[in-house]
Amino acid sequence: MSDADELTDAVLTASRLLVAVSARSLAAVEETLTLPQFRMLVLLESRGPMKLTALADLLEVNPSTAKRMIDRLITSGMAEREQNPATKREVVVVASHEGRRVVGQVMARRRAEIGTIVARMPKHLRHGLVEALTAFAEAGGEPRWSARDEAPERAGGNAEVD
Repeated sequence: MSDADELTDAVLTASRLLVAVSARSLAAVEETLTLPQFRMLVLLESRGPMKLTALADLLEVNPSTAKRMIDRLITSGMAEREQNPATKREVVVVASHEGRRVVGQVMARRRAEIGTIVARMPKHLRHGLVEALTAFAEAGGEPRWSARDEAPERAGGNAEVD
């Protein structure tokens, strides 16, 4: 087995744990949101106002699927449609105050549970994990999240509204 295969297997195993943590954190705060809807809400929170097509591209779904997800988020009060501040002609989607509150609560629960898991790891392995996971997230284009920020870091500002 190659190093890449071994690493891929390890990441897949860890991802099962992280999906379980994500699902528990979301269920504890908001029972009506699905994980894909929450992912869309996190993108809106972390990247700012976005056009439907940009959201669909980031989620790798058809625009019609993204539109249905947005409609559900708007109906639940988690997102809002607004005029594009750059053009005033287009419509963009933004996380509402309630959506930002839910993202913050879910992420705080996730952080607490992941912190408990990390505390069980041998100390000498923690630093290497930070480096490896940071590189992994960067390679996948995921914005950095830090409890110090209280919100996902906005990657690229509001480039998606142009």
